[in-house]
Amino acid sequence: MTGGAVPGPDGKLRCPWGLSADEYVTYHDEEWGRPVHGDDALFERLCLEAFQSGLSWITILRRRDSFRTAFEDFKIASVAEFTDADKERLLADPGIIRNRAKVEATLANARVLADWPAGELDTLIWSYAPDAANRPAPRTIADVPAVTDESTALAKALKKRGLRFIGPTTAYALMQACGLVDDHLGDCVARGAASLAS
Repeated sequence: MTGGAVPGPDGKLRCPWGLSADEYVTYHDEEWGRPVHGDDALFERLCLEAFQSGLSWITILRRRDSFRTAFEDFKIASVAEFTDADKERLLADPGIIRNRAKVEATLANARVLADWPAGELDTLIWSYAPDAANRPAPRTIADVPAVTDESTALAKALKKRGLRFIGPTTAYALMQACGLVDDHLGDCVARGAASLAS
């Protein structure tokens, strides 16, 4: 998928991936690229991006409600208290991705983050947002990077603080999803919505 924005059912131009599955239209239009703040909210996105690693995002999106139920809405304090019995429950839950390494990383990361002061995860992640003025709008999907210097630095900073299962590509997907960058194509109807939402 390397082309420019394409018209959706309503005739408005969108990023091509935003029309590749029914569930993507709403996610593309109303969530992706809009600013996300709050430690628990960012923890959820961090976890889901890690679970997505090696899979299509639609696989995660279709299971997101099940993930939220299984992980108590990704409240850091709650997940940090999960026991070995909870881990086995998660590994037997058909509603989520039952990958042992990813489940264990989620629980371990919650325990690390539970010791951070309130707001520290939000502050750390957002400190790696690049200056939008230095980022021209991508014209085609081919113009959208998979990794940037900022995502590499963010992944390194999170790992240094003890977080697991976060690399530069996952960090950049997080940055895109949470509005640290606006990678909607220049002609996309959702371009600029992030700045309006912040």
